[in-house]
Amino acid sequence: MSTFLGHDVDDLRRLGALDTSREIAQQPAVWRQIARQRQESAADTDAFLKPLLERPDLRIVLTGAGTSAYVGEVLAPALRRRLGRRVDTLATTDIVADPLACFAQDVPTLLVSFARSGDSPESLTAVELANQALTDCWHLVVTCNAQGRLATQHADPSTVHVVLLPEAANDRGFAMTSSFTGMVLAALLALGDTDDGLVDRLAAAAEHVLATGPAAAADLAARGYSRIVYLGSGTMHGVAKESALKVLELTAGRAVGLAESALGFRHGPKSVLNDETLVVIYESNDPYTSRYDRDMVAELLRVVPRRNVVTVSAQPRDGAWTVPGVADVADTALALPAVVCAQLIGLHFSLALGRTPDNPFPGGEVNRVVQGAIMHPLHP
Repeated sequence: MSTFLGHDVDDLRRLGALDTSREIAQQPAVWRQIARQRQESAADTDAFLKPLLERPDLRIVLTGAGTSAYVGEVLAPALRRRLGRRVDTLATTDIVADPLACFAQDVPTLLVSFARSGDSPESLTAVELANQALTDCWHLVVTCNAQGRLATQHADPSTVHVVLLPEAANDRGFAMTSSFTGMVLAALLALGDTDDGLVDRLAAAAEHVLATGPAAAADLAARGYSRIVYLGSGTMHGVAKESALKVLELTAGRAVGLAESALGFRHGPKSVLNDETLVVIYESNDPYTSRYDRDMVAELLRVVPRRNVVTVSAQPRDGAWTVPGVADVADTALALPAVVCAQLIGLHFSLALGRTPDNPFPGGEVNRVVQGAIMHPLHP
């Protein structure tokens, strides 16, 4: 009988967790497939991007909504270093609400749109507004849905290039899991500079987390925490935001997730700490940045029980949730196997609270593809 994350399929189906569990478990295989697709399509993608990236005045804007916005936040620091140019992150929800502020400078712009479905109204409107506001605008669309409007409505290959992820990455579950890590990886391979063996190393690290993590996540969920704080510095702050959203979505708000940076946590958000608060800290692989993460761990252990503090680290720390074999990779790459820890926590907290992870909102209060947003014309 097939199993995912230590549970058989029939049990997961009964619990309303089959899609989410399968999509968390499939990520190493999906990453390897994305790497193969990149090799096959590299010539077309590079032909589109190379002349743009040679422009010294090019602005790159990474955009999406919700989890898709956090894709850009995880990627931006690495792309700034790699490309040596301006790389901004702007949520589509911010672009739609105030496009004239987001595109105040009419400079040549590459808008990189991340979307699972490609049908969210903000994603489509952000593209239209960029075209209206900017004289020179090109679009790189990274999406999981070949039938989505973001992937199908563009007809001019001179200004638009679509990077389509494998069908498996188009998550059927409510919360984005393999679609999130898949889009991070696909964009990193298209815009970044990675060695040939990186994807296999990340996949192997994730396989270790998937083998050892479900029991650890179930143990945390059984303790009855009502609040989870995720802390991360630099690139890992974006991972913390995605992690907090995962537990909030999968538990339908029954467990409240909060994200902050290690340094920012002291400036007010630390007020959230009580006996029912779990703190998860992502330790950066950057030796300088990690000092601040370790300082926060030490500070927390002076004020809350040790069992309430979990470190996710590529380093073999005492009591840490270890992500092995990737201690030398950049944080954007580390983000992929590290965030699997948060996906497992979200899944098990949802099950412990009696929710159905595949559809935490059976009444339709929150939807897989956002509904209810009215798009208003910029110039009525």
